[in-house]
Amino acid sequence: MTDEPTTETPTRASLTLLQFPEKLAIVRLGPGSEVPQWAESASLFSVTATATETSLVCATRSVPTKTPHIGPLTAFQVGGQLAPDAVGILAGLLVPLAEAQIPVYTMSTFDTDWIMVRLTDGARAAEEWRRRGHTVTPAVPAKPPRKSPSSGKGEAPRKKKPR
Repeated sequence: MTDEPTTETPTRASLTLLQFPEKLAIVRLGPGSEVPQWAESASLFSVTATATETSLVCATRSVPTKTPHIGPLTAFQVGGQLAPDAVGILAGLLVPLAEAQIPVYTMSTFDTDWIMVRLTDGARAAEEWRRRGHTVTPAVPAKPPRKSPSSGKGEAPRKKKPR
């Protein structure tokens, strides 16, 4: 028996995309910047740091007015857990958007891929995917588990036993 997660690789002809309701932004910070506290309250939050910049994906509502950013964006998550060796998933989803002249921003997590488009292009993107046989449905964002002050491992705080 293995501890590896099970994965399903959907066919490119039958993907489900979950559209998140939250308006997002991609924020540009300087290289080596600390992650500001205002950025950490979103259903999708990501930090990418390179030698030349630090980029954040966070809720648009959180971004200070003069901070350079792209948005508002809407995010689509490829439903299900993708196999790490799956080939062509993003290509199959991005080609219809390129043909429709819809700019995209992508990112991948351990389990799946995400595609972000400008909020004004969200309905058109969904329609392009539906025309290609994909399903687009509203997502129900999950709440992350509360972090325990002592463990920092995302667990709910434990109650102390009386002595």
